[in-house]
Amino acid sequence: MVRLPYDDRRFDQEGELALVIGREARHVTAEAALSHVFAYTCLLDITMRGGEDRSTRKSFDTFTPIGPWLVTPDEVGELGALRLECGVNGVPRQDASIAELIWGVPKLIAYVSSVMTLLPGDVITTGTPAGVGTINDGDTIAVTISRVGTLAVSVSDAGARHCPTLGAKRGPVPPAGVRPVRPR
Repeated sequence: MVRLPYDDRRFDQEGELALVIGREARHVTAEAALSHVFAYTCLLDITMRGGEDRSTRKSFDTFTPIGPWLVTPDEVGELGALRLECGVNGVPRQDASIAELIWGVPKLIAYVSSVMTLLPGDVITTGTPAGVGTINDGDTIAVTISRVGTLAVSVSDAGARHCPTLGAKRGPVPPAGVRPVRPR
């Protein structure tokens, strides 16, 4: 279950493919990257909108449900053939090929391994396709990735309080000197 911590903030769902590292990886090439993957699984990245730091807005308890299965690379096959679908209350919001992600999985692993040493059990998330949207108390979110499985969770705002920060009525704050683009 995803528990929404505040009653005065917007929260969004993001369906993602996640991969679990199976052996140590440091400065691996994109060509060798997939040999470091133990398994793939489904992940929901829940995000609070507002002016706080991005890592804070994604770091609440229950905000990253993962699973329910670990599927080995030989069972998954060609990553570009995978399709991600995510919906809320049975209404489709996201529908995309994994091949359409900004960073391909091998390139992503290579990049992350250039920043840190990846160890067995580490999880990397791939990012999300278009279709992110608001979730609310009582909703059910389901992400399905072909040949990987379906992760479905409910949403509750039981115990939610007012947010103590100042970002409640605004989105992310752009860097100094950058004017945000306003919808027309």
